[in-house]
Amino acid sequence: HGIARFGGLVMLDLGPTAPLLTRGLQPPTSTPRGEFMLLYYAEDAKLYVPVERLDLVQRYSSAEGHQPTLDRLGGLGWHKTKAKAKRAMRDMADELLRLYAERKLVEGHAFPQDAPWQREFEEGFQYTLTPDQETAIDDVKGDMQTPTPMDRLLCGDVGYGKTEVAMRAAFKAVMDGKQAAVLTPTTVLAYQHFDTFRQRFAPFPVKIELLSRFRSSKEQKDVVKRVESGEVDVVIGTHRMLSKDVSFRDLGLVVVDEEQRFGVAHKERLKQLKKRVDVLTLSATPIPRTLNMSLSGLRDMSLIETPPSDRLAIQTQVVQASDAVIKSAIELELSRRGQVFFIHNRVESIDTIAALVKRLVPQARMAVGHGQMNEKEMERVMLDFIDYKYDVLVATTIIENGIDIPRANTIIINRADNYGLSQLYQLRGRVGRSNRRAYAYLLIPAEQELSPIARRRLAAIREFSDLGAGFRIAALDLELRGAGNLLGGEQSGHMDALGFDLYTQVLERTVAELRGEQVEDEPTVSINLGVDVAIPESYIADMGQRLRTYKRVSSARDEEALAAIRAETEDRYGRIPEPVENLFDYARLRQTAETVGIVSIDRTREGIAIKLAEKARVAPEKLMELIKAREGASFTPSGVLRLELSEEEKDHVLKVARRVLLQVRADG
Repeated sequence: HGIARFGGLVMLDLGPTAPLLTRGLQPPTSTPRGEFMLLYYAEDAKLYVPVERLDLVQRYSSAEGHQPTLDRLGGLGWHKTKAKAKRAMRDMADELLRLYAERKLVEGHAFPQDAPWQREFEEGFQYTLTPDQETAIDDVKGDMQTPTPMDRLLCGDVGYGKTEVAMRAAFKAVMDGKQAAVLTPTTVLAYQHFDTFRQRFAPFPVKIELLSRFRSSKEQKDVVKRVESGEVDVVIGTHRMLSKDVSFRDLGLVVVDEEQRFGVAHKERLKQLKKRVDVLTLSATPIPRTLNMSLSGLRDMSLIETPPSDRLAIQTQVVQASDAVIKSAIELELSRRGQVFFIHNRVESIDTIAALVKRLVPQARMAVGHGQMNEKEMERVMLDFIDYKYDVLVATTIIENGIDIPRANTIIINRADNYGLSQLYQLRGRVGRSNRRAYAYLLIPAEQELSPIARRRLAAIREFSDLGAGFRIAALDLELRGAGNLLGGEQSGHMDALGFDLYTQVLERTVAELRGEQVEDEPTVSINLGVDVAIPESYIADMGQRLRTYKRVSSARDEEALAAIRAETEDRYGRIPEPVENLFDYARLRQTAETVGIVSIDRTREGIAIKLAEKARVAPEKLMELIKAREGASFTPSGVLRLELSEEEKDHVLKVARRVLLQVRADG
């Protein structure tokens, strides 16, 4: 029906033949009682969804700032939105499949197995690889060793070890006599990669060069000439490398950092490159795992989700702004020879704030950076900060994503109440990149000056300061943005229109259809047996927890998953009462009914009526046996099995109905 507003859970009376969602929209009246999710659509139209069918409801999620509009109940708008999104997805998936197929046809270079020096190079890594890193390295090497040109996306937070994966790939390319190019969107990132590569490759005879505007035009010309002659093995630089005058003697690998930040023309040039050479793209914006699954076979992806083992959670403190707090926070960091980011997002007053910081901590070497400085000046400030020429950087929110400054382990955010959750999450993530404890101070005005929204936001931040669990709300928001970046502007519009979960489901089906796979419609069974299947408040008091349990039970795909949820529920809340036991029995019955191919199961005065679908997986001989064995059983020409139940069977109608289905089910 489309997008609705959640109105809570309500208890309603059930009639003995109450219609479920698949039949009608009105809540039934009379006993027994059942719990329903109340949904409000446009013009205050209400829809009651039985809690045992919450698999039909999904939470709407999209990037922060997008306000969805409610759909009209029974209107056509939602169907049009879905159809439009599906057409666009089809086009996108079609294009991806075509590119994928084209790459498969190209005979690229197959790199050999690792050379002896590769092992030596890899042993020079001073940390222990995380399991995700190991998998990513295996994926990349596997791609390089096949003749098909690699096009792999590697996602992972800054400091999670993507660069190490890229360096191993570059070393492998160089060992086979090929050149490697590392392409970054900014000069600062290029410089940082250049520095890292130089240190890591130092013990080996590999020539590494930097091509960026921090080099004079004479130096740039010299680098270009040596790249062309093959004297340079690895070249690192900005889009300057995509210029017409740059050509390689024998390019084997291109590493692209943060591809979404390049312009259209540069992306087009990259697309041409991808057809011929191995390309590894790095992204610090996380991508939801579900999207990765939906795109499997269209885009090769590796995710690094685990932080290095020595990484500590960032200590987050929400404090009222005062000179004493600022002074002690900066002095604490300086006492351990660290660096501090002070974020103040108003250019017009940034110099006043910088003067205040200087007055409070006169010994600190301080720099100021903001968006109105010219680009070259800003880059110079950032590079000097990376090189530890300053202790404190007072800046607007432009501290760029992707830069790794392990020495910077304190961030002070002024007027934190003015930022969105995901903005705060990203800013806070600029520190805590090493094995030192990092601190984030969120400065706010006096409590009474805060708006209710700001109060809620800051409460959420206090709550989510642990590593990885990272502010779940904001992390989700960032992932959705990451998904938008990956799929492009038009697709993010459709993602907002449908909500992320439904979008990925439709995408998965679209991809399967394009591949020629058999895609069956989701079976929906109407089960209407007038049984109490609610979770009593006396058993689980919190509505959020009740909702979560309903959703998990109704979405469980098999008997095993249900058994695990049941065991966990009993362990957490105690012995399971009858209505909750009924909920699990209902879910088991529905699973069986869906696999057998049942349209509906209804309560009748004498017992139950089971309507079989046209292609129901039922063995005719087993069905006849059952009818013979049970008194009062019949099977109508329209495909309805009618059974009379004893008083005892009526008390366990869910179990009896399932037992009947298992009796008549066709084998295999």
